[in-house]
Amino acid sequence: MKRTWWKEAVVYQVYWRSFLDTNGDGYGDLEGVRRKLPYIKELGADVVWLNPFYVSPDKDNGYDIADYYRVMDKAGTMEDFERLLEEAHAIGLKVILDLVVNHTSDQHPWFLEAKTSIDSPKRDYYIWHDPINNKVPNNWRSYFAPSCWEYEEKSKQYYYHSFAVEQPDLNWENEDLRNEIYTMMRFWLDKGIDGFRMDVINLLAKRKDLSDVENPYDLSYLANNPGIHEYLQEMNEQVLRHYDCMTVGEIPFVTPAEGALYVDESRHELDTLFHFQIADEMPTWDMLRFKEIQREWYKGLKGRGWNSQFLNNHDHTRQVTRYGNDKEHRVASAKMLATLTHTLPGMPYIYQGEEIGMTGVGFDSIDDYQDIAMKNRYNEEVAKGRDAEEVLSSLQLLSRDNSRTPMQWNGRREAGFTDSSPWMTVNPNFVNLNVETDLQQEDSVFRYYQKLIQLRKSNDALVYGAFKDLLPENLIVHAYERRLKEDKFVIVLNHSNENMPLPLSIDIRNIALQNVLNDTDILKPYEARIYKTKNVF
Repeated sequence: MKRTWWKEAVVYQVYWRSFLDTNGDGYGDLEGVRRKLPYIKELGADVVWLNPFYVSPDKDNGYDIADYYRVMDKAGTMEDFERLLEEAHAIGLKVILDLVVNHTSDQHPWFLEAKTSIDSPKRDYYIWHDPINNKVPNNWRSYFAPSCWEYEEKSKQYYYHSFAVEQPDLNWENEDLRNEIYTMMRFWLDKGIDGFRMDVINLLAKRKDLSDVENPYDLSYLANNPGIHEYLQEMNEQVLRHYDCMTVGEIPFVTPAEGALYVDESRHELDTLFHFQIADEMPTWDMLRFKEIQREWYKGLKGRGWNSQFLNNHDHTRQVTRYGNDKEHRVASAKMLATLTHTLPGMPYIYQGEEIGMTGVGFDSIDDYQDIAMKNRYNEEVAKGRDAEEVLSSLQLLSRDNSRTPMQWNGRREAGFTDSSPWMTVNPNFVNLNVETDLQQEDSVFRYYQKLIQLRKSNDALVYGAFKDLLPENLIVHAYERRLKEDKFVIVLNHSNENMPLPLSIDIRNIALQNVLNDTDILKPYEARIYKTKNVF
């Protein structure tokens, strides 16, 4: 496989509305991101991924776009973005944007015009269907609602939405619509951005068979439908291949064999992908399943395409809370999980705050949550008669708000995020857990991330090296190797609260990096060791 800049890069995801507020409205903004670019650079990241900042009614935190060409007031102005982009490039950072083209807002001019008449030129930009037996066309659900169909009174038809009612899906079968999207992509690439993270990109093609599904809660029928690869190959031909940019597709409901179709370098679709087998199948840590997933994806993409490594993002609970120990072993487990994502095959992603070990939250009331998916599910379950406290408790761990609380910059008012009232409640542990405090400690989570990133950048074996699981059946310890030519790394991770015997015979003097001080053959809780040795042929 060819070497590229993006395969060697580390991506830092900025959920800007929770990053830094500079104008006192309680929301983070693009100016806040600009001011913190040196912080991201100091960490060692190469690429900044910005979540959507386009004009939006904000029903789904910017993923309901009403104008692809303008910046929403909460985020700032186009001049703010252009200054951010210029300064990022000046210090060697690349910038990628969210591309949200499965759906728009119901306030987008296309949809407003489509609603005016069934004969509107924009009508076919969206997906409409007559009632069947005076009811919804089928039993399909959306991610955020009990049905993916919403009745439109004027035309007596239903429109299709994979997410919120306010997010009608686009009809990618319409060539004019596709060309509008390609024009918009060129607009941003011509401004100088370095690529796109593509939101639920494998949902663009819709299932032709509208019959009911046996299990509507298994939403896989929304994705990977015939025609999707033709759309992406056309997008690549029309737009992407003309720019030195990177693309990462958010692609739920895929196996490694299916995922390879999206990123196989010979197929000219996407560069890399996010799959969600870990996030979807592991609400809590499952060592054997995790190892199996890694082996399957390595085998499925080997020599063909590139993977991504992440354990949390703006949609998934902070990794130290979900998969580590966010109490007595918070620091060690934060470093151990970082070791995992930065040494497995693929591109590592850092979600803001992860680099200091920020934790999830457990608000006492549903009123403190902003997550539309969680709130809709809560109301649906309570309406069925379930106990409200029980429902809240069951939804808390996986609520998207766990990762959306404001960035904790210091121990002062509102964690230094804003000098007014924040759009979302700050995690109360900010007093002791914050960037300012972390940077003052030599053995902090942030300093460990720096060393880890530098180790990967200095050793091609950790980027391009072959992967081998050394302990596939061990329930507690994960050990694997990365090999390239004469260089070999062995990574050993104790994923538990207990001391564990080192299950491999390896010289302690060969340690290149470890997250706790320990020179014995007993691994401490959440200990991570990276050994560097010479490969014996």
